[in-house]
Order: sequence, then structure tokens, then C-alpha cells
Amino acid sequence: MCNNYRLDVDTTTIFEEFADLRITIRFSEGVPNIQPRLDIRITDTAPIVRGIAGELGAGDLVQRRWSWPGPGGRPVYNFRSDGRAITAGRCLIPADGFYEFTDPADRKKKRKDKWLFTRTGARWFCIAGIWRTTPEVGEAFTMLTMPPGPDVAPYHDRQIAILDRADWAAWLDPSVAANTLLKPLPAGSLAVEQVG
Repeated sequence: MCNNYRLDVDTTTIFEEFADLRITIRFSEGVPNIQPRLDIRITDTAPIVRGIAGELGAGDLVQRRWSWPGPGGRPVYNFRSDGRAITAGRCLIPADGFYEFTDPADRKKKRKDKWLFTRTGARWFCIAGIWRTTPEVGEAFTMLTMPPGPDVAPYHDRQIAILDRADWAAWLDPSVAANTLLKPLPAGSLAVEQVG
């Protein structure tokens, strides 16, 4: 599953795109200094937009740790959405690409092949996530997963839940049923290239 993604987009661009969608962004902890990053890994701190209780069409842009400790201390960085209502702790995870790894085509290679997926026709996108507070690490987030769409299926049997741009505001509203928003994107929505 996705254990590596990137965000090569600045705060101003994120803020402006949300404004275009009439989603008000608040900065409860001040405007975060979001540095372009080509390699965000499990346990790294990265930006998320959390829904604000009682304020529809608004989100709070903060930086949080990716993953919380699960059973046996293993990091929970992906979380199955299948059959879950997900009525609390929703967040949007801005990204402009994510990576998947496959066994190498050349069996003599020791490293897996690395594939970069980007959104066709968009500079960046949002992944559906949830956040929670744990005693071990404080507030942290995870990415939701679902069965793969046609662009990811040749590479993996699961994929992260990428939201259609028109559904970003609805994802921040816990009264909107999650299963109406979490659906595979049509074929051709994601571009893929081998990067390693």
C-alpha cells in the first residue's frame, strides 16, 4: 500500500484552490511553512486539512504526523474504508503524487520497481484521510484505502482513496455518507511513470 507520497505545492496554491471551491481555510496554529517535498514517508509530519465542527465549507490547515501506533506498535498509515461509516475525524491530505512498488521485472534486481502516480490534468489532489489523537504521538493521520481503480489495478490490489475535486468540501462534512464519496476514479484519471 501507499507508504510514500509527495507534495511539491506551496501553501498559497493550496489556499487559492480551496478558495476557488468556496472552502474557507483556517490556520488555527498559524500559517504552516509547507516546504516542497518529493518524498513524504511514514512518521513524517505533513499538512492536512481537518473539518471544523459546526462549520460547513471550512477546514483547518495543520501539520501532523503520518501514522499512529497500532497493535504491536506497527504504524497505521493506511486504513481500510470498505464498509465503514467514517463519521468523525475526516481530513483531506494534499498531495501531487503517490508511489507504489512492484517486484522488479528483471529478477536479478534486488530493489523493487517504484511507480509515481499523478492526477491527469491537475497539479495536485486530495486523499481522503482520518486523524485521531493517541497517547503515544498526539494527533496523527492515516490515508483511507479502497479496492483499486483501473489505473492502479495493474500495480496493486488496493489503492488510496483519491477524492474528486468536487467532493473535497463534502468529505469535510461528516453528515455526508463516506461511501458516496469514496469511489474509484475513471480510467485515465491517473498518469503513471516508473521512477526507480
